[in-house]
This record gives sequence, C-alpha cells and structure tokens, in this order.
Amino acid sequence: MVDDNSLQSRSWLLQSKFLTLTAVDLVAWTLTLTAATAVRMSIARGDVMFGRLAWLLLVCAATTVALSLSPQLHHSRQRVGTQEDAKRVLVLWGAVSAVVALTNFIVLGRPVPMSAVMLSLPLALSLMMGARLIWRAVADGLMRPEFVESSTRVIIFGAGEGGAQIVRAMMRDISSSYVPVALLDDDPGRANRSIDGVHVRGSRSDLAEVAEKFEATELLIAIPSANSDVISSIAALGDEAGLEVRVLPPTSELLGLLGVADIRDLTDVDLMGRSEVEVDEASIRRYVSGRCVLVTGAGGSIGSELCRQLGSFGLEQLLMLDRDESALHGLQLSIDGRALLDSPSLIVADIRDAERMAEVFDRFQPQVVFHAAALKHLTLLEANPSEGVKTNIIGTQNVLEAARAIEVETFVNVSTDKAADPKSVLGGTKLVAERLTARMARQLDADYVSVRFGNVLGSRGSVLPTFQRQIELGGPLTVTDPEATRYFMSVSEAVRLVLQAGAIGRSGETLILDMGEPVSIGKLAKKLIEHSGRDVAIEVTGLRPGEKQHERLVSTDEVGVVRQHPRISHTFGPADLEVGLSGELILKLDLPSLRPSLA
Repeated sequence: MVDDNSLQSRSWLLQSKFLTLTAVDLVAWTLTLTAATAVRMSIARGDVMFGRLAWLLLVCAATTVALSLSPQLHHSRQRVGTQEDAKRVLVLWGAVSAVVALTNFIVLGRPVPMSAVMLSLPLALSLMMGARLIWRAVADGLMRPEFVESSTRVIIFGAGEGGAQIVRAMMRDISSSYVPVALLDDDPGRANRSIDGVHVRGSRSDLAEVAEKFEATELLIAIPSANSDVISSIAALGDEAGLEVRVLPPTSELLGLLGVADIRDLTDVDLMGRSEVEVDEASIRRYVSGRCVLVTGAGGSIGSELCRQLGSFGLEQLLMLDRDESALHGLQLSIDGRALLDSPSLIVADIRDAERMAEVFDRFQPQVVFHAAALKHLTLLEANPSEGVKTNIIGTQNVLEAARAIEVETFVNVSTDKAADPKSVLGGTKLVAERLTARMARQLDADYVSVRFGNVLGSRGSVLPTFQRQIELGGPLTVTDPEATRYFMSVSEAVRLVLQAGAIGRSGETLILDMGEPVSIGKLAKKLIEHSGRDVAIEVTGLRPGEKQHERLVSTDEVGVVRQHPRISHTFGPADLEVGLSGELILKLDLPSLRPSLA
C-alpha cells in the first residue's frame, strides 16, 4: 500500500514536470519570436514595435498553456523524450504556430512581419525538442545503475525488440547488477545498430572474440521467440567461450515489457522442447468460459498446469481432484500464493472409488472434465500390472460413468503415445482407457475425446530430471539404448494443445499432438553432459521389459488426419477393448475377468 506522503511526493513531481516543460515552451516561443523579429527589422532597418509584439507573445503564451492543459496533450504523466512525447510536441507546436500566424496577420494587423513569424516556427520547434532530449538524457543518466567491478558484464544475443527492451531495462534500473557491454545478432541488417550506447559487435561466430575483448562473463539469449535448436546452438558457443548462459522466457510466458527480473537460468526445456504453439484461445474460451470444470489428477505435472492455464479463461468454478493431499497443497500454493487447503474446489478423492466419484460429480455438477489421473511409470506397472488396471482402466471407467450420470458436456481423456501399438502395461491400460472413452462417446453422442502425446519435459520421473540429477551426482548417466528415440514436449505446450484439442475434437476421436521429430536418447544425454561442462560417463543398461526402441504416435490400425490445427491429428479407434492389444498384454491385464466390471 502506498502512503499519503508518497502520493503527495509523486503528485508534486508530476506538477513540477508540467510546470517546467510549459515554461520551456513559453521561453522557446518568446526567444524565437523576439529574436526573429529583431533580426528581420534590423535587416529592413525598421523599428521593432515591442508593444504590439508583446500582445502577440501574450496570445502565444495563453495558447500554449491552454493546449498543454488539455487531456489529449497534458504531459505530466508521459515520459519525456519518447516517440509519443514527440508526437504530442508536434501537435502542440502546430496548433500554436497556426494561432500565432493567424493572430498576427488578421487580428493585430501584422505587428510582426510574416517572414519573422515563419522564421521563428522551426526555431521554436528545435528548442522545444532539444530541451526534451536534454531532459531525457539527464533523466536516463540519473537512472543508470552505478557500475562497479562486481557488476556482471553481459553480452546480449539478439538486437531485436527483446534485446532492445532488456538493454534499456538494464540501463534504467538503478539497482541492476548487469552491465550490457555488447550486442550480437545474425541479421546483417542490424550490424550497425546501437541501443542506449550498446553496439552490435558481430554475429554468433564472433562470440568468443567479443567476450574476450569486453571481458564478459555472461551471455544472455534475448530472443523470446527462439526455438530449442537456436538456443542450443548459441548456448553451446557460450559454453565454449566460458560464459554463463542465461535466457529470457518464451513469448508465451511474457506479460508486458521485459525487465531484469525476467532473466533466468537456461533450463532443459529451453534446450530440448522450447517451441511456440499457436492456439485459438477464442475456441477454448467458448467451451470452458463460465462453466464448472473438473480436473482429475490435478496435482500431477499435466493436471497442475491444466489448472494454472484454465484459470485465465473465466471459469465459473475450477475443481481440482487428486488422491495426494500434498500435491493439492503444492498446487494451491502455486496458484493462489497460499495453501490453507480450505477451498471447496480442492477435492481429495481416488478415481478407483466409484461411489466417491459419483458423489463428487453429483455434488458439484461439472460441465467439462479433463481426466489426467493415471499411473504412468512404465517399469513399476510392468511389475505391478493389477495396479495399472485399477487406476488407468477401472478408474477411468468410474470417472466416465460419473460423467454420464450428470450429462457432462465435454470430456477430455489425457493419454500417451505408448498407447499406439502398445507393448507395455502402461500403454495397454491407456489404450483401453481411450477405447472406453470412445465407447462412452458413441453411447452418449457427446464430446468425449482422448488426447495422446509423449514425454513431458520436466515432469516427475521423466528422463530429463533423471539425467540432470545423475549429472549433479557425477554420473554415470544410465541410458537404456543410445539408439532409442522418444518424443518430447514441454508441459505448457502440451497443455495448450490439450485445451485446443477439447475445442476441436469430435465425439469418439483420439487426438494426437505433433511433437516434432523424435529425439535420440543417446544424443540427448551427450548434449546435457556438454552443457553441464562436466566429465560424466554414460552407462548403457539395455531396454527394460515393456520398452520400445522407437515410440510411435499412431497405431498400425489407425489413420491420423490433420483438420483444423496443424499440430493436432484426428483418428478414430474401434470401441472393442481388445483391438490393438497383443495376446501377452491381454493375459497380463486379465481383460476377460474385467469385462463384467466394464460392461
């Protein structure tokens, strides 16, 4: 909260700026009109009629003050010397010029020669603009941080809008510890650019030389729209030059102008899965805005990000369901900044409990459901297949039945690429969950769809955090098969596409998210080791039971078709639970004994 003294001080400063600039404008007009008239009359060997000139100056002053006080031109809250301020000055100057010329020619009968008036106009504009440029230079100088030896000398890669904003932020933050010493950019059109005195010194190929010349210790990649390939290649050059590499967040995470606080460490997501996904927010808003939305598995990686992103779509109510109370505690803390666990929107429940599911749905009457609750660790489910069946199959059926009972409008089942031609218990149970969702969609003729994607970067148990932890411990990195490939996607990207899929999916479809080219696990391990700068060994352990060497997104009995969104394919799968499952998986999942409970 701002105190009264602070408000009074700010008000006084604004008024002082207004009075000072208005005085500057009055002095500019007075000096230029008087000087131009004196010069003109001196040349013509005539006398200056100062009495009649005073009347003209009085009209000029009154016009200047009146226009400066108008809401459109009032400059007390505008930053001096900016482009917007220049436009305001031009409008003010043009209006005053017209009034002065007309008054001199028509009202006062030309006490001042019109040639003197015409001469004064550009001189007045030059003084008005010049005073503001000096004002801005002085103000910027006062705002600049006091650079000392302990300041971090930074090379900024990217001289576009992102680079310009962050340079200005550094130079105008008096508490900043950064000294931008040079800019680099691969665009030849920016080769001679200078931002607040910081010059473009070359391209990425010049990084090592520029770092040595300017004694830089840090490299900041200031291209919010850059993809992971660009970031990886620039970061590798920074590592070779001995620089600490940092980055600005992607465009999708930015709110407003960039500031020093937006600078953050380089993450694995930046290196492996950072890409911009365009979604049609209007279509998402149409099916979730003003509705009660339930997310199962809300405490998990996908579920928690779903809850965070759904919060911006104007829901009537967001229900967050999970069996893990600690996960709900962390989720509420991340969303609300508090975690008293006193909100009715937090629901502790297990999807294996059919009665509890029916009770929750009957009480809250959700209209949209995102079903993200699941057991997902492949190796554990291979050893404990019955647990996978209870959660991923029977649990999904319980949620579907509860949704049918209250006629849920939209149901989105979150699946995995391991459901395509499944070889593991995880893949098999998730394929059955897809089939159950498709069967319910056909029975109800409602918008019940499944969404299938691969590994989520940074999620609990995924390969990237595992590799990172192993690097921190000094290795070795355990790689199942260096030739194995996996699809990767950042959690924010995956959730945006899940939300989009709910808007464009047709009843009974499985939607498959495009995650780009699959990534070699061996190459991924080497890249992370190189980025860490450590000497860490790689140990090959061999593929585990249920693991594939290469994942696929579409089963051999499916055909994916791209319709509305370029990164989402649509496919229909048969409702028969056993289609797509091998005999070994059918035995492992014990599907025949499950049929009575799934009927």
